[in-house]
Order: sequence, then structure tokens, then C-alpha cells
Amino acid sequence: MSFEINIGKTRRTRVSEVNFNSIPFGKIFSDHMFIADFRMGEWENCRIVPFGKFLFHPATSSLHYGQSIFEGMKAYAGKNGEALIFRPDKNLARMNQSARRMAMPELPEELFFSALNELVSLDRQWIPKVDGGSLYIRPFMFATDEYVGIKPSDNFTFMIFTCPVGAYYEHPVKVLIDDRYVRAFPGGVGTAKAAGNYGATLFPVKQARANSYDQLLWLDGIEKKYIQEIGTMNVFFQIGEKVVTPTLDEGTILDGITRDSVIRLLKRRGIEVEERRVSVDEIVQAFDNQLLLDAFGTGTAATVSPIAEIGYNGKKMHLPPVSTRQISVSIKQELQDIKHLKKADDFGWVHSVESSKVEVED
Repeated sequence: MSFEINIGKTRRTRVSEVNFNSIPFGKIFSDHMFIADFRMGEWENCRIVPFGKFLFHPATSSLHYGQSIFEGMKAYAGKNGEALIFRPDKNLARMNQSARRMAMPELPEELFFSALNELVSLDRQWIPKVDGGSLYIRPFMFATDEYVGIKPSDNFTFMIFTCPVGAYYEHPVKVLIDDRYVRAFPGGVGTAKAAGNYGATLFPVKQARANSYDQLLWLDGIEKKYIQEIGTMNVFFQIGEKVVTPTLDEGTILDGITRDSVIRLLKRRGIEVEERRVSVDEIVQAFDNQLLLDAFGTGTAATVSPIAEIGYNGKKMHLPPVSTRQISVSIKQELQDIKHLKKADDFGWVHSVESSKVEVED
């Protein structure tokens, strides 16, 4: 099926107003956004318009019942100025998995990639050329029935906007394990990038930050003894010569794209990687025996972020200096090099954005 995208470009770009050497994450937005509507069982009215606010009906169902999903992606500047997106096919697959779980329509591949290519190409001048910079891409979908009643919506809106960003974490993170709260249970929506997953974590994370931690390291909801993920990242531990990370089998943690990429790069190096249940007791014991050599999070926004400290029941486990962590530091650099095509893309992960015929005047 072919999707025609109508383009209404901005009269004047705002890109010259941005200091790309100092970009706060998620607060500066590019010139345009993509919108498509799902009506009568079909995607229609595909358009790109100048970035801006829009009106909601007070009874819009997503505002009341949380039928909303999203993804996070990044575009990078290639050495020849081209726009490069890392593994967008995985984002589409995960978004459609989230859509199925949340009783929402799936996105056709042609619609998703046409919108992505056109929008990123149109705003490619917003991709930071500075070290560590990228263009964050936020595809999202929400229910738009004007109805107060608990049922799956019949109408939806799909949108994409972009924003230039620097580092999500500017320093190694400190994470707290707090068994008073639970993020996800088997049979729930832990594997979906549903808005409610994140809303439910805000109060516990606020409490953690009041105690000088950056994020929570969540435990399973049944026994409260097995590690799942950090609020913004999947998590890895280096115990001796092997690397361990929580398994996806229980359906309670996000199938991270950066997670999968790191696992594949580690295995290619011949490093032993175990995807399995990881208990808090195992991590504490490894720390006490000086075998916990590294801990790091992985995610699109956070990339590969070292963990400086893990707090648990009053115990503060301080990890070795980042400068001594050979595996995570080198994997982070290898990933960055692949994303910018400074290193051979042997896995076929990088998508080069096609040039748009539409230009934006200065």
C-alpha cells in the first residue's frame, strides 16, 4: 500500500538559534513533525507540518485510560554529511509488539519508513556534528476516541518529532535497589513501551533521587530478589571474565535494541555472555569477593552508561573507576563507530536516510 505524505514546511528554520555545543536532552525540538491518523480501520491524512502545539478534546481516551505507546531512536551524522539511523527495523518491530499488547493498530512498514525518511531528511541540518551528539527521534501513537468509557479506542494518531541531543547521562550513574516498589509482573506490559510503565515509576525514582541516586534498579514482582532493569536502561554486570544480563524470557523487561547490539558485539569478541535470572544476592556476593568488575546500562538515549554505585539495604557497592573497565568502554566506542560508519557495519544495522526533495530556507 502506498502512503502519500503531504509536506507543509516551516517558513524559516530555527536551527541557527541552537548552540550545539550545549544541548539539554529533550528540550529543544526540530522544525517539523509527522502526523498520521487511523480512522475506519485505515491509516490516512499523512502529513509533515511545522513543529507546534495542537488541541485535544477533553474526553480524548488516551488521556484517561493510558492507551499510548512510543519508541526512541537516534540519527547520526555520517562522515559525508548523510543522516544515519541505527537499527530502525527493530524499533518498528518493537512498536508493533507494543501496539498488539495495548490493543492498538500496527504500523505498516512502508508508512513508518516513509515518514521516518522524509522527516529526518527534511530536518537533517538539526543533526549535531559535535562529539556525542545525535538527533533523537520519538515515534509515538495514542488513542483519540472522544469517549469516556473503558474500551479499546477505534481512532488513533501516530506522530514523529525529533530533537537534537547530547549525552543523556553526563556522569556515571548511581542506582538504588528498593524492594518496596515493583515495575512489572509476568503477564503485564513490562515488555511494551507503554506510557503507563514510565508514569508508575516516577514517584519511586523521585524518592531515590532525594537520596542522591539517579535511578532505580528494579526487582521482579513475585520474589523481589531477581534483577530486571533500570528505569531508563537494560543492565549488564561483569563478574570475573563473564558478562551477565537478565533474561527476556519472563516477559517483564524491555527487549532493548542497544542491549541486543551489545550482546552480539560481546559474543563476536569471544566474551562469555549469560542471559539468565540474576539475583541481588549474586551481585552482592560478587562485589564482596571483588569479582564485580563492571556494571553498565544500555539504551537508545543512554547508549552505554557506566554504573558508579549500587545501593541495596543500606549497603553501597562502589564499582571500579571507569578508566579500568575495558569491556564496557570499548563496546561503547565500537557502537559509536558503527553508528557513524567509522567502522564497518558488518551486521547491516545502519540505515542511510534518503534525501528529501524539500528544502527549508534559512
